[in-house]
Amino acid sequence: MLLLSLTAFAVLCLLRPTPMADLLVYRAEGRAVLDGTDLYGFRVTEWNLPATYPPFAAMLFVPTALLPLLPLKAAFAATNVLLLALLVHLSLRLAAPAAGTRLATWPRGALVIGATALGLWLEPVFQTMLFGQINLALACLVLWDLTRPDGARGKGLAIGVAAGIKLTPAIFAVYLLLTGRVRAALWSLAGFAGTVLAGVAVLPGASLEFWTRRAFETNRVGKVWIVDNQSLQGLFARLLHTTDPGTVWRVAALVTAVAGLLLARHAVRAHGHEAWGVLCTALTAVLVSPISWSHHWVWCVPLLVLLAVEAGARPRPVLAVAALVLFTARSHWLVPHDGALDLRLPWWLQAAGSPYPVLGLGLLLFAAWRLRGTPQGSPSGPAGASAGTGTHGTGTPGTARAPGLPGPRQTSSPAASSDASTMR
Repeated sequence: MLLLSLTAFAVLCLLRPTPMADLLVYRAEGRAVLDGTDLYGFRVTEWNLPATYPPFAAMLFVPTALLPLLPLKAAFAATNVLLLALLVHLSLRLAAPAAGTRLATWPRGALVIGATALGLWLEPVFQTMLFGQINLALACLVLWDLTRPDGARGKGLAIGVAAGIKLTPAIFAVYLLLTGRVRAALWSLAGFAGTVLAGVAVLPGASLEFWTRRAFETNRVGKVWIVDNQSLQGLFARLLHTTDPGTVWRVAALVTAVAGLLLARHAVRAHGHEAWGVLCTALTAVLVSPISWSHHWVWCVPLLVLLAVEAGARPRPVLAVAALVLFTARSHWLVPHDGALDLRLPWWLQAAGSPYPVLGLGLLLFAAWRLRGTPQGSPSGPAGASAGTGTHGTGTPGTARAPGLPGPRQTSSPAASSDASTMR
């Protein structure tokens, strides 16, 4: 199945040229580091794309400048396929199918291979492949860190490094702090600080320019109102037919950020559901970011895995199927979007032009509904809620589930529990 999917993808790429525009930007960044030229002064590709990541990322891109372009593209594509498989594996570890449920009875290898074959055709993953993006690598780095036991040495460090490459993952350090894992949050801060200091040591001028100026120039990244931008800002720009939605989207983003992070905290602290906590945080990140290109939504992979796990525990897979259809439908590419047509969409095409923020908001509301009910530790939980078993630990005895959810995942070992209680 995976071979068939890869073959179909390769044939499609041959029939339709894939410029991998973002990979060309990374290559130019690596060359700028090697040549000592202005990191934030160049523009490449027919779209005049600039460097937008911190200097530390440019340092990591140096090897891309040393390879011929065609082998580099092939290596990047192959690596992204492997990263997709890793992300599926980590997503299964996060969701932890309970013993006795449908997915728990399937061989893990078969699940990973099958989900990887299907995952290639999810629009965010497909676009990541076409653009030569690093979204899958960052998602794997963050999810690997979050699925480690709470007492693991250096937990949080990888999140900080991911934030040093691309700022958005920093929200997961806030998530660690809000859920009481102070030590892990401090490791994240240390990892991030390390990337900044490395950038200052190697590229002092570029570091000064980025951290005092470029990091705040969101308009430099691209047009916020085009359908490519699937954030709240993009949604409101198209809805209000304006290139700058201003206060409206800022208020909406602030409310969403607070509500989403509090919901993530509630998922973990009150119900012990790390999976929903992580995904509420991820949804919040892509919603409130000024620009979230559609390929930034690769968090659809762990989201769909979690929904599939829950569908396997209940005979009602409607939400999982609906989300799968939406992430493969590519509806925002089907609405009129040439030139400035994105700004003139009629009201009845708005949802089709902004499918991901609409779904993201809906999923946060759904999570709030699902996580209602008896908090963790209450003796009045639903029958059978005390012993959910997963691949990454067992449910805590006496722990109640939210209605219809699999048993909560215990992310820390007993030996680490006393230490964890002094954190988050």
